[in-house]
Formats: sequence, C-alpha cells, structure tokens
Amino acid sequence: MSKEYQVVSKSQTRQMADFLAKEGQLLLPMLELITQAELAVDELIDLAGRATIEAVLKLSAQELAGPKHPGRAAGRIRWHGQQKGIVPLAERKLRVDRPRLRTKERGHGAEVKIPAYEALNTNSRLGQRMLEILMAGVSTRSYSKVLPQMAESVGVSKSAVCREFIQASEKALKELAERRFDDKDLLIIYLDGLVFGQYHVLIAIGVDTEGYKHVLGLVEGASENAAAAKALLENLVSKGVKPGRRRLFVIDGSKALRAAVDAIYGQDNPVQRCRAHKIRNVVDQLPKHLKEQVKLAMQAGYRLKPKEGIARLEQQAGWLEKEYPSAAASLREGLAESFTINRIGLPEELRRCLSTTNVIESPQSGVRRRTRRVCRWEDGSMVRRWTATALLSTEKNFRRIMGHKQLWVLRSYLDQSQAAEKLADRRKVG
Repeated sequence: MSKEYQVVSKSQTRQMADFLAKEGQLLLPMLELITQAELAVDELIDLAGRATIEAVLKLSAQELAGPKHPGRAAGRIRWHGQQKGIVPLAERKLRVDRPRLRTKERGHGAEVKIPAYEALNTNSRLGQRMLEILMAGVSTRSYSKVLPQMAESVGVSKSAVCREFIQASEKALKELAERRFDDKDLLIIYLDGLVFGQYHVLIAIGVDTEGYKHVLGLVEGASENAAAAKALLENLVSKGVKPGRRRLFVIDGSKALRAAVDAIYGQDNPVQRCRAHKIRNVVDQLPKHLKEQVKLAMQAGYRLKPKEGIARLEQQAGWLEKEYPSAAASLREGLAESFTINRIGLPEELRRCLSTTNVIESPQSGVRRRTRRVCRWEDGSMVRRWTATALLSTEKNFRRIMGHKQLWVLRSYLDQSQAAEKLADRRKVG
C-alpha cells in the first residue's frame, strides 16, 4: 500500500516560514508553547518542522535570485510565486509550499530548480535529519543554532543565515531605540540589569494605567554604573517618559539607580527596593544553617505595617551585627524603601507584584533562554542587538501585571500627592 501524504500545517505555518526566512531570528519560543499547552508536542514539531524547512527553501532560493524587491527584478533569475511541493522523510512525506524561480528571458523563461529542494528530494534522509536537528533544538533550547544547521544540511551557507540574523537584530535594536511613549500614562517603571559574560545591560520596563507592560529601553552598563543608570533614564525622557508625572520606581537596590531616579525624575517619586534582591544579598553573607531562618524572618517582616516591620528587621539586624556585620549592614541599607508599597497602603495582590523586580526578571529569563547557547560575546553591540531581539520577542507574550484591577489605588495616591505638592508650591510663591 502506498504511503499517504500527511498534511501537518495550518494557516499560520506560512506566516511562520516567512518570519524565519525573512527575519532570520530565533526559531521559535517552543518551550512557552509547550508549557502553556497551546499545542501538543507532536503537533508543535510538525508545525515547526514544516515552517523551518520552508524557511530553508526560501533561503536557498534567495541565494540564487537575491532578496525579493518590489518592481522589476534586476537579475537574470526572478521570483515567480510559489507552488506546492513534497519533501520525503524517513517514514512519510511532508507537503510544503516552495518558492518558484524562473529565468528572465523574452518569451518563455526556463524554470530554475531550488538547490535545497532538489537535495531534499534526492536524499530522503536529509529531511529527516533536519527534523532531528529541530528536535535537538527543542531539548537543548538552542534555537539560534537550529536554522543554520538545517540550512547547511541542504547547501545553504551558514554565512547567509548569519547575515539574515544580524540584519534582523539590528532592525530590532533600531525599533526599540525609536519607540515613543508620549501617549502612555506610565505609573510604574522597573529597572534591573542583565549580565552577558563581561558585558552588562541595564533594562527598563514600564506599566501603564491598565496594567500593560512595555519594554522602554536598554543601555550597555551595570546597574551600579552611575553613568549607565543616568543614560538609561535620560533616554526614557527623550522617548516621552518625561518628569512631571509622579511614578513608582521599582529598582534592584543599586545606589547608582537610586541616585539616577532623583537626578532625572526628582526626589518626589516613591521608590520601592526589590525585596527579593535584598533577601538574596543578606542571606548570601550568612552560613547555611542561618539562611532559611533569616529569609523567613525578613519575609514575615515585610508583611507588617511599615513602622512595626522596620522595627522587627532592625532588631534582626542587631542580632546579626556581632558575628555577621556585613549581613546586618546589607539588611539596614535602604530598609525604609523596602516598605514603600506598605506605606502607600496598596492592596495585598498589587503589593506582591510591586515588591520585587520579578516583572522585569521574567522577560530577562526569556532573554537568557534565547541567548544561553552563545559561547562568546564579541562586543557590546552584539549584546545590545541580541538583548533587543529577545526582549521584543518575549514582549509578545506579556500579560497584564497581577493586581492590575487595583492600579487605580496607586494612581490615586500618585495623583493626590502630586496635586498636594503643586498646591504647596503655589502657597510658597504666594
């Protein structure tokens, strides 16, 4: 009995293939799709396998005809739409959409074969090998290496794929740099840093009045770097996130970041120190038998009212001071700003979201996952391009923050405080 063709795609497969061939970016956020149960694993492999093979076919055609351009084709070989095709695998056949090329001649031009398509049909093991590479990419999360390996399997040069990714990542960085936020009423700004080998990147994410998150910008430099911290905030001002509107800043505890907030946005903005960073900084300086005990004590203290909570943690620091003075000093540093959200009187659900920089650390984990297989960072430009690409890819999966329905409480506090300050200024002038 002849083997039946198995159709594995849906309408979005073509869009996925176009994205992979044109943009040359990271293959797919496969882990998110699987963990969110949006696709069964087998369906995901088939869908991604077809899309990636189609992307390789387009790259192969592009090496002959060059990129598609509107208007008349300049070279001898021109793009001529696409047609249905079949790629044999080890145990079945896969239907794909393949590009069509023709020579540019008077009368009837000759059909031009796509090298990758011919290779796949000549050797059925190549298609299977490409799916094996793809599946290896899923298990190791090495998305950035999957497409080059698959392209090389059928004779598409790795340099062509690398050029595609560099162009796409430069485009992503340019898009992020040119973003404007004049029409966004941002209530919260999270600031935190990422480390890539010897390079550091400082990132800002904002939350608007509806609870939606926006990647605001990035600069090269550590959060402890005063110049980098100030440069990031000055960049936000140039994009429309201007001073004059009181906002809540949630920072990782860096003194340079704290000083930059005052310098660029003024001293009247409430600042919340990340409690997760604070707990880590303290317990990292303690012996193993004390780590859990102090961690639980700090978490309990943060749930109390500001005056009582600060007193309890001051007492905890006093107990640590004799034997572990560095841990005690770390606990006391910025202690009052660890209770900013308690002092404002925000609902508990909203406090959980605002007590740490987890909102920014979550996309950071997406960045790390998408770049973890990079063995050597050539320079800061490469780091910025990769970070921008991964952040914009991760941003597509952003959800509204926890407690977003209660953001009106924070907005009311910020607006009232701002109005009271303006009234006081007018009275001083009078």
